[in-house]
Amino acid sequence: MAVPGNPAIEEDAEEHERDGPTHHPSAPAHEFFDLSTTVDPSYIISLIRKLLPLDSGSLHGVVSKGPSQGLVTDNDDKEGDAPSSAPICNDDRVGLSKNKHENMDVDDESCESSHALGEYQDKSDGFERSGDSVREDEWEEYGCILWDLAASKTHAELMVENLILEVLLANLNDCKSMRVNEVSIGIIGNLACHEVLMKCIVSTKGLIEMIVDRLFLDDPQCLCETSRLLTVGLQSDESISWAEALQSEHVLCQILWIAENTLNLQLLEKVAGLILAILESRQKVVDDLLPPMMKLGLANILINLLTFEISKLASDRIPESLVEYLLLQKTFCLSVIDGHSQEICSNKELFHLACNLVKFTDKVEVGNCCVTAAVLIANILSDVDRVSEISQDWCLLGGLLDIFPFASDDLEARNAIWSVLARILVRIHETEMNSSSLCHFVLVLVRRIDLIEDELLNQQCVDYSPGSTADTRNTSLVRIISIVNQWTAVREEAENNGNAETFVSETDVKKLLDCCHKFSK
Repeated sequence: MAVPGNPAIEEDAEEHERDGPTHHPSAPAHEFFDLSTTVDPSYIISLIRKLLPLDSGSLHGVVSKGPSQGLVTDNDDKEGDAPSSAPICNDDRVGLSKNKHENMDVDDESCESSHALGEYQDKSDGFERSGDSVREDEWEEYGCILWDLAASKTHAELMVENLILEVLLANLNDCKSMRVNEVSIGIIGNLACHEVLMKCIVSTKGLIEMIVDRLFLDDPQCLCETSRLLTVGLQSDESISWAEALQSEHVLCQILWIAENTLNLQLLEKVAGLILAILESRQKVVDDLLPPMMKLGLANILINLLTFEISKLASDRIPESLVEYLLLQKTFCLSVIDGHSQEICSNKELFHLACNLVKFTDKVEVGNCCVTAAVLIANILSDVDRVSEISQDWCLLGGLLDIFPFASDDLEARNAIWSVLARILVRIHETEMNSSSLCHFVLVLVRRIDLIEDELLNQQCVDYSPGSTADTRNTSLVRIISIVNQWTAVREEAENNGNAETFVSETDVKKLLDCCHKFSK
C-alpha cells in the first residue's frame, strides 16, 4: 500500500528543483547565450580556436577569453569583460596582418608547451608536427564538424561573430594543404548560403580575392568547393562584388580551361553551374563578364562539351544528365542574350545536336534535357530558318510530342514545342507527298493520340492573349487535320485500286480528328 507523501514537503522539493542547488550557482548573465540550439556555443567556439594557425602573426589583434566567452578583438576590453553585443557584420572587428606578431592563446597547455620549449618548426604545409600542436588530420576533423554546423543559420551566425572568417582567411593565407583549403572553402560556402552572412564575407578584406585564387589550385575537390562558393556568390545580392573579383581575363580563362579540360564529372558539373550563374546573374554582371568570355571561346567550348555528352547516347550509355542539362541551360541562355544569340543560333552543329537529343527514345533518363533542347530549337528557328532541314523528319516530330509529359509544369516549354511543331507542319505539302510518307506521318500522330489529348486538355486552363502561342497551337491542329484528311483520301483511293500498303486503325484516326477539331478554332 502506497504511503501518501507530505504535500508541504513535496512542494518545497519542487521549488528547490526549479531553483537549482545552491552549491551550483547560475553563471553570470553576460555568459548566457541567447541561442535555441542543441549544440553548446562554447563547443563551437572551441572548434574555431582549434583551427587557428600556429603562426600567431597570421591573426593580429585577436586574443582568447574564457571558454564560454569566445574570441574578441583588440577593441574589446582586455580584462576579461564580456564581449560587446556588436552586430554580426563589423568591418572593425579584427585587423589582419602578416607583418605583426602578437600571440593568440589557443589552448593554455599547448601554447605554454610550444612557446616554452621552442618547438615551433617551419613546415611546408603550414602545420606544426611537434609537441602538442594540431596535426592536419585533427584540423580536418574539427573543420569538417564546423562545415556541417555552418549549414544552420544559428550556428553560422555564431561562427561569424566569433571570427571564423578571419581564422579561415589566415589558414588560406598560410596553409598549402589541399585538404585544409577544401574544408576552409567548404565552410565559407555553407556560411554564404545565409544571405545575412554574405555581407560579412564580402566585407572581410582580402577574402574574396583569396577565394578566387583557389581556382588555380591543382586539386579537383578544392576546385569543386571554390566553384560552388563562387556560384552562390553570383546568385546573391552581392553578385557585383563577386563579379568584380572574376573579371580579370586571367581568371575567366582559367574557368573556361577547367570546363574544357577536366575529366572529373563532379568538377565539370560545378564549373558548368558557375558559368550558368554568370549568365543568369543581374545585367551588370552579364555585361561585365560575358563579352570577354565569348572572346575566349565560350560558345565553342559549350558546343564541344555538348557533343561529347550527347555522343554517349549513341554508344548506349546514359550521360551525366545534370551536366548535360547545365550545358544546355547555358547554351539556351546565350541564345536569348542580345548581341550573342546570333553566334549560337547560326551554329549548325548545335542545332543538330539539339534535334538528336529530342529524338532520343528513352526520355525517362534525360527528360529535362530534352525539354531544354526543344526550347533551344524554338529559339534557333526564330532567328535562323532551318525548318527545311527537319520538315520531313518524322522521328523529330514524334520526339517533340513525347516531350509534353516532361514539360507539364513548364508553360513556356510547352509553348516552345507548339511553336516548333507549327513551323514544321506548315512546311509539309501533303498534296505532293506519296502515300508512304503520309502513312508514316499519320502513324506518328496516332501512336501519340493520348499525349496530344492530355496536352490539349492542360492547355484549356491557360488564358492566351491575341497573337500568342494559342495561334501556333491552332495552326498545328489545323495542319494536322488537313494532312490526315489527305491521307484518308489517298488511302481510300489505294484501297479501291487494291494497292493499300499499311493500314492504320480507323478508330484511332477518327479519335485524332475529333480531338483536333474539338480544340481548334
